[in-house]
Amino acid sequence: MDHGQPSVEPVATGPRALDRSVMAPLRAVVHLRRRVRLLRKRHLFTPGAGLDSGHLAPRRDPDQPQIFTFDSPTELSTRTPRKRRRRSRVVLYPETSRKCRPRAERRSRAQRCLLLLVAIVGFQVLNAIENLDDNEQRYDLDGLEKALQRAVFGQPAAVARIVALLRDYLSTHVHSRPLLLALHGPSGVGKSHMGRLLARHFRAVLEDSELVLQYHMRHHCPEPRAPQGCREELARRVAAVVAQAEAEEKTPLLVLDEVELMPQALLDELHSLLQPQRSHHFHNAVYVLLSSVGGAEVTRFVLQNASRSQPPWPSGPTRGARAEEELSSGLRALLVREHPLWQTAAIVPFLLLDKRDVVSCFREEMAAEGFFPEQARAELLAEQLSYYRVAGREFAVTGCKQVVARVNLL
Repeated sequence: MDHGQPSVEPVATGPRALDRSVMAPLRAVVHLRRRVRLLRKRHLFTPGAGLDSGHLAPRRDPDQPQIFTFDSPTELSTRTPRKRRRRSRVVLYPETSRKCRPRAERRSRAQRCLLLLVAIVGFQVLNAIENLDDNEQRYDLDGLEKALQRAVFGQPAAVARIVALLRDYLSTHVHSRPLLLALHGPSGVGKSHMGRLLARHFRAVLEDSELVLQYHMRHHCPEPRAPQGCREELARRVAAVVAQAEAEEKTPLLVLDEVELMPQALLDELHSLLQPQRSHHFHNAVYVLLSSVGGAEVTRFVLQNASRSQPPWPSGPTRGARAEEELSSGLRALLVREHPLWQTAAIVPFLLLDKRDVVSCFREEMAAEGFFPEQARAELLAEQLSYYRVAGREFAVTGCKQVVARVNLL
């Protein structure tokens, strides 16, 4: 062996050397593929990076729709991305647990308070309606209506009007002003009789005669007496009645007859008693004024309408209301010119009496005096009176004014 020459290693040849030269690149490719898969799984893609930088470009989502637009790549890069709507998760309750409403759907306490307030108001309204019925039953207005229809002849509309006004006023105990009923008509048509029946009924239902005041002009204030003294006495008596009624929580009745004979001082005092500036116990009272003022207008109205097939005060609601309004407006215009007392009064006109109504007056008076109320005898007495004869009808000139005197002669 020659030590001067360099040694040369032998080169491997054969299938073993070939395997080494092929397997090394394959191993590198497999290793690189595994790394790419691992990066994909970890979502570590960098947008815009190529293979030279060691990263792979992100793959386009196959589920995302591809939309073609005419926008340039620059505009697409500057456009703000759309926000995805976040789906609300469905709350699933277990079958064994108790299901409760979310707090947003629960009723608030304000709704409960509102329901309680509605219940309280409804109870108060029901209680008020019952109190109104009780107040009407105290005065027995149904019984009063039946008594007036039976005892007052020829005035069905006036009776209905008076009862309706009393029913409306007496349904409550608190008022802003008194009720003023003004009954007007010619002599003998039943105004004073109506006042006596009202006074009798109120004495019975109130169980106290001190709460009913009947004032007759000729009796309480005769001609020689000074009007100022009459005025002071009337004011004192009215104040005593309303004060006692306020203490007993009742509504008094004050009937003033022959108002057409009252001097100006008494009319002024009555007008001042009806003013709302008075104390509250003056507001709770019923005044009934009986007067023959306007009797000529009522007579003229009845005679002008006597030619109708029905009476001038018909039973029909529409026609009767028009006739009542026409006559009442004419009387109000006449009365207001004399004194402003009748400005706020409820005017109730009393019409002329027909001949059959006069016959009924005779029969009632005969029965009251102890005579048998024979129809033929009552008709014979009625023939002795004077009548207006218009269109085949007969209206008594003096009404039932002379009935008592004629029966006393029997």
